[in-house]
Amino acid sequence: MNHDVIITCALTGAGDTTARSPHVPVTPKQIAAAAVEAAKAGATVVHCHVRDPQTGKFSRDVALYREVMERIREADVDIIVNLTAGMGGDLEIGGGENPMEFGPNTDLVGPLTRLAHVEELLPEICTLDCGTLNFGDGDTIYVSTPAQLRAGAKRIQELGVKAELEIFDTGHLWFAKQMIKEGLLDNPLFQLCLGIPWGAPADTTTMKAMVDNLPDGAVWAGFGIGRMQMPMAAQAVLLGGNVRVGLEDNLWLDRGVLATNGQLVERATEILSRLGARVLTPAEGRQKMGLKQRG
Repeated sequence: MNHDVIITCALTGAGDTTARSPHVPVTPKQIAAAAVEAAKAGATVVHCHVRDPQTGKFSRDVALYREVMERIREADVDIIVNLTAGMGGDLEIGGGENPMEFGPNTDLVGPLTRLAHVEELLPEICTLDCGTLNFGDGDTIYVSTPAQLRAGAKRIQELGVKAELEIFDTGHLWFAKQMIKEGLLDNPLFQLCLGIPWGAPADTTTMKAMVDNLPDGAVWAGFGIGRMQMPMAAQAVLLGGNVRVGLEDNLWLDRGVLATNGQLVERATEILSRLGARVLTPAEGRQKMGLKQRG
């Protein structure tokens, strides 16, 4: 069991959730306010996407990321910022017998373009989604090829940003370890992402199988989506890891009760404390993850 736990709060994500809950932040001001709320609730790290303020849909706009970062850094809290670098890999295959007629949800760019905001803003952590995946039940796939991943990992290494490797299935973990073997990553963090259709399921057997295949001494976290968010948080800690909660992965606090990001952090903290663990401060989290605090 891990008794000294990092809690990451994933604030908004890129999914079509804004119509399902009024608490999902959309504008940079709202996203930064959610980061402050999570920090005051006890989170160690906030994981940030941005959205188009007019439509609420996912965005890769560097200016939006910059505003979020500036607002968080101006706030009266200390929090580690983890920026997603997963946007730009969505490919909506054309339906039926016309697969090359890509759908309107396609947003497919090269590996370095996906890192444009990371290169400019230099967060303490950024993510790297470690493989291609059938994403949901329709025609959308997330595309991240071995060549793209090698290029992205090398650039993150050059920037001196800590990579958090997003592992959605067992093959992703296999390739992540290959990149470490090739010297493309420096002591990366691992995030085991469970329950996303059709990746690895959110259950004890799957999480343990992944944990058993992590590199020795790896700092890792795990999460489940929806109603499996809190069970997988507890499971991760019992297996020696850290946790992620937040509105990116789950909208509900209790049955019929919509959550805020701060409430999900508080709920996770309560569960962990009852298990005999404590949540690390951002300063303690930096030490555990080998981070250097940025401006």
